[in-house]
Amino acid sequence: MKIGLVLRELHRSENDLAHELLQVSDRHKVDHEIYHVARDLAQWSQRHVREIAEIAQRYGEKLDPEPEGESNVAERLIDKGSELMGRAKTPGLLMLRDLRELYMKASGVSVDWEMLAQAAQGIKHTDLLEVCQRCHPDTLRQMRWANGKLKEASTQAIVS
Repeated sequence: MKIGLVLRELHRSENDLAHELLQVSDRHKVDHEIYHVARDLAQWSQRHVREIAEIAQRYGEKLDPEPEGESNVAERLIDKGSELMGRAKTPGLLMLRDLRELYMKASGVSVDWEMLAQAAQGIKHTDLLEVCQRCHPDTLRQMRWANGKLKEASTQAIVS
């Protein structure tokens, strides 16, 4: 069975999505909705990381239950420099890039949850299926939020 490998990849992807949400939140502090909602959505992925680590033990995987934290000081300085450069020329396009990246990452995580749920259902592992059914709807909401904000920002950034 390759369930452990899928769980390891999903764990990495959820960590990556949470990290990206936190970075986007930091880069767009002036937009209060982006700042606060992205932080809330990151907490969802961090909860998923914990749940994945817990269930992965049953499939022979030892995954860190603690989600990766916010970026370190060096990364934050690099991000701040990028943010300032982006603001100077095209702040709307920076927002589009960030929202597109969030949407793409959330979409990938959603596909992983779907594949895992199908496998769990096929092999009749109800505990694994329950984790998928708890977490996947959050990921779908993360994806829809990023898509909605992307549509909104596209009009402002491209047309203006």
